[in-house]
Amino acid sequence: MLIHQLSLFLENKPGRLIEPCRALAEAGVNIATLSLADTQQFGILRLIVNDWQKGKAALETAGFVATVTEVVATEIADRPGGLADVLEIIEKGRINIEYMYAFASRSTDKAVLVFRFDHPGDAIELLRANGVNVIGIENNETSLT
Repeated sequence: MLIHQLSLFLENKPGRLIEPCRALAEAGVNIATLSLADTQQFGILRLIVNDWQKGKAALETAGFVATVTEVVATEIADRPGGLADVLEIIEKGRINIEYMYAFASRSTDKAVLVFRFDHPGDAIELLRANGVNVIGIENNETSLT
């Protein structure tokens, strides 16, 4: 399943990260996970939220330009080699990873990887064919939390 990720540029200055987080909170949008990549002058904030359309609207109302990107989330064993096992499948399938980020839940023995692939449909098919659990969003509730 494809997941809609919100991305926005933030100026790399103290206090800038709170603004989009506050806008989402005030709109009642829950952040399931996020990634922040920076350079000296700006950062790219990537968010997966429980309701991407409501989140996008809230961010735009707050003055941000939010773009929507389709990403793929997978569940892997949270153990040494868990990531390497999934990357081996992807490499053998010759699928390009544009970027990825991960998080682990202490309530399970699984970690979640979020991938941006150059061919997400092919990646989903390949991962599922190799027994990798691809996670989706149902009824605006994310299964990532």
